[in-house]
Amino acid sequence: MSDSQLWDDVDAYFTDHLAPDDEALRAALRENEAAGLPHIAVTAAQGKFLQLLAEVQGARHILEIGTLGGYSTIWMARALPEDGRLISLEYNARHAEVATRNIARAGLDRIAEVRVGPALESLPKLADENPAPFDLVFIDADKANNAHYVEWALRLTRTGSLIVLDNVVRGGRVLDAGSTEPDIVGTRAAIELIASHPRLSGTAIQTVGSKGYDGFAVARVLD
Repeated sequence: MSDSQLWDDVDAYFTDHLAPDDEALRAALRENEAAGLPHIAVTAAQGKFLQLLAEVQGARHILEIGTLGGYSTIWMARALPEDGRLISLEYNARHAEVATRNIARAGLDRIAEVRVGPALESLPKLADENPAPFDLVFIDADKANNAHYVEWALRLTRTGSLIVLDNVVRGGRVLDAGSTEPDIVGTRAAIELIASHPRLSGTAIQTVGSKGYDGFAVARVLD
């Protein structure tokens, strides 16, 4: 058995026992497939992990940067109370349309909303609204701007908030300090920002699974 097949099988075992899907989640994946969205959504196990993080936080307000088809949005929104709020920022209008349908089908449209446009334009507008601090920020957008997204997350959170940055391993290419690839430059800048910023304490974890070799960073906002 190949490593990738083993990783798939272990993921399936964990998902079946710990993160089983339901019709809303299955429908979201079917809708994403039918709309031709890229196959880059989080896995069910990762979605459940985000949901658990939100629950451990006692989150009432969540910010997601990078919606895709709303699969991760559904997982996280389910952790919120009835009067909670999730704002998800998506660059691609077609992706946002699919995500909005998926969120509504899951019965979460009163809690979760998708805003369309480049995140670095949407974030200042969001800040101008003076929203309640976000308890959890999930960053899963264009990797070139990762450090900028972390900086904005700091402005929009509070002491004790969590910032999760997805896809930080880049197939191991994150090691290449001389790379000029935007995703590597942006990811390394974000990791180094987390490492050096006096208001952040973080770590990064390598993962394997049905998405292959990957990883994520988690940072807690300090006083």
